[in-house]
Amino acid sequence: MTLSHSDPDTGSERTGVSRRGFLGYVVAAGTLVVAADVGLSTPASAAVPSLPQPPELYDLNDALTDAALPTSQLITVTINKDGSASFALPRAEVGQGITTSSAMIIAEELDLPLDKVHVTLAPARPELLFNQLTGGSNTTVSTYTPIRVAAAIAKQQLLQAAVLLLGGTAERFIVKGGIVTAPNGKTATYGELATKAASSTTKQVQLDPSKLKGSGEFKVLGKPQNRMDALDIVTGKKQFAMDLDIPGALPTMICRPPTLNGKPKAIQNKADVLKLPGVTDVAIIPTGVAVRAQTFGQCIDGVRALKVDWGAGTVEGENDESVLRNLRRAELPLAVPKVPVLAKSVEADFEFMFRSSAALEPYCAVADVRAGSAEVWAGLKSPIVAQGEVAQAVGLPQGKVKVHVITGGGSFGHKLFGNHAVEAAQASKAFGKPVRLMWHRADEPRQGRLHPMATSRMRATVLGGNVLTFEQRHTSVETSFRHGLGDVLTSVATKLPTGLGNLGVAEAVFVLSQEMPYNFGVVDQTLTETDQRFNTGSMRNVYSPDVGCANEMMVDILAKAMGKDPYDFRMEFLKNDKVKGVLRKVAEVGGWGRKMPAGTAQGIAIHKEYKGASACMVEIDCRPETVNRKVRDGVGGPRVTKAVIAIDTGLVINPRGLEAQMMGCFADGLALALTSSVHLKDGHFLEASWDNYFYTRQWNIPHDFTAIAMPSNGEQPGGGGEAGVACSVAAVACAYARATGKVPKRFPINHDDPIGFEVKSFVPPVPESPTDGLSWTF
Repeated sequence: MTLSHSDPDTGSERTGVSRRGFLGYVVAAGTLVVAADVGLSTPASAAVPSLPQPPELYDLNDALTDAALPTSQLITVTINKDGSASFALPRAEVGQGITTSSAMIIAEELDLPLDKVHVTLAPARPELLFNQLTGGSNTTVSTYTPIRVAAAIAKQQLLQAAVLLLGGTAERFIVKGGIVTAPNGKTATYGELATKAASSTTKQVQLDPSKLKGSGEFKVLGKPQNRMDALDIVTGKKQFAMDLDIPGALPTMICRPPTLNGKPKAIQNKADVLKLPGVTDVAIIPTGVAVRAQTFGQCIDGVRALKVDWGAGTVEGENDESVLRNLRRAELPLAVPKVPVLAKSVEADFEFMFRSSAALEPYCAVADVRAGSAEVWAGLKSPIVAQGEVAQAVGLPQGKVKVHVITGGGSFGHKLFGNHAVEAAQASKAFGKPVRLMWHRADEPRQGRLHPMATSRMRATVLGGNVLTFEQRHTSVETSFRHGLGDVLTSVATKLPTGLGNLGVAEAVFVLSQEMPYNFGVVDQTLTETDQRFNTGSMRNVYSPDVGCANEMMVDILAKAMGKDPYDFRMEFLKNDKVKGVLRKVAEVGGWGRKMPAGTAQGIAIHKEYKGASACMVEIDCRPETVNRKVRDGVGGPRVTKAVIAIDTGLVINPRGLEAQMMGCFADGLALALTSSVHLKDGHFLEASWDNYFYTRQWNIPHDFTAIAMPSNGEQPGGGGEAGVACSVAAVACAYARATGKVPKRFPINHDDPIGFEVKSFVPPVPESPTDGLSWTF
């Protein structure tokens, strides 16, 4: 396994910084607290190519960043009396490493050692409005400038205090490791200067843009850095929601309905369940029956013992094919007619089945609801909305609900929704006691949020070695954006009964994120969403894994129709140098074009999004002896034996973190192409837990894997957390088609294989609690 990175560009231009200057505030406090106000900065102008698509001029990251600007001055950096710096990040850390990268930004501008920068997660802050949503790979893009401006203003104020203390001029001071040294040899630490730089009143200050470091001056940014919390994670010291010691909060689980979204009507045997060992409380809540006990094992026993009268679910009697037929009826027709004899029409049609976005950490939250107040602890990517939903659920004003954002063990879009926080609050109110609520693994794929089923139909016209038109009609079960843009108002708007509010956000996200970076004449991509009955959400990379896979499969089909190599065809028609660069890199490192045995093949694909570009090249083995191999407790099928993935995000904050993101993106893409989906039958999903939901496992991962962070360039970072998923799905799909000679229509490709597992029961909804845990330890 290889991970590689390059040193950042040594250029010192500051093209991403407005010459108008930055405003900031020294906040009234006992020590130095500063905030940045970048809301008045002049937005960078975009170079306008011919016939641009919307994302080339203004994309989803632009929209999310602009939405965050008005409250950017509320993001503060504090210099403490011990000389350290503190920052409460208004985003959710769910494994992306953003607490580390944010600390690196602060350390760089303050000239502080990284271990003296402490980044925590901010609780729900309604005053931040659109500035506390974690999604769209936007965290670093939108917080990079506000954080570094706040840090630079802090340094400016510290140096001004040093002038008064040490004499001389600030320009002649040397700052290193949080110590200011004057030309006369006198020194002062940041800790000594912090109280002197503090202000008794909040006042506005100005920062000259030249005071911000250029990339050529970076000593921290662009250098590989391990996650600052890595040791705590691997040694078990890291505090996740279920690790918190909240007095009186006992384990709680929910008995859930046998079909999707069924509602509890009555409990037949509540008294009997309350007599079970350890069980303390049983109560109906809107999504099921909550059971509180001394241990989670006893909760499971209580859930299994319950006899509940259930109301009908939202998709009673439905299955994969019936939902797919509904999608087909909603498809919009292709606009360009079949072309005359001189030109040629090329068409393709793909289907993408339901997939689970559950993380390794199941939904979990701690809640303590008392008369007149509520407090919740959970991994939340939209905490302001969760705060409002909890308040509504327990009948309190939003100001009486405190929501703590806790590091989450993964998300993939899942924790954009606060279902777990709301359920925990409802259970706590019903019991009148604190609860430590956790979903069972079986609950996640059956009642949790899914990536929606979708179809993509395409038609292109080819004439004289050129592609004249390219159409794509993407039709999907509704993708829920009912978390809104992270604030209560847009969240409410997306929940209006007509569904039009959610559709409006969905269409905006699609238009601002999807781009075909090829010179294909007239390009027309549209989204149609239908069917609001399912629990869905923005799985990692949202629309792009499906749309991008379909697009790149179509590119391979076009290349074959025109008698060209897939790599050469892409290089000829791509119109973006950054995309060409990553494509060229993976082809070079991966050895594109080498002769492969029959039944094996290479595949290559690109993706452009998040102010950057990514590309992936794989080799796949589809020979019968590989496909039919027996895998203990898993599935066989085609095996990817080699993968190379490269990403260009412009300015690179932490190349090691970026490489790690690409590893995760590739694992996601590999699963989406080959193995991971859920099957709908008779109104419920068959999969339950990870033992029969076949996400990428050790036996799927290629032995030969290389992740490449392209050399840092420019003055602004792009998004990296999701950027490698779409090209990974597409590269694997393209390789499969070349190896087998058959273009797959349905993804993942094993979805129609016979079910290779024993379906767990729906009543009771969870399997027995384990009794032999110690025998599985090392």
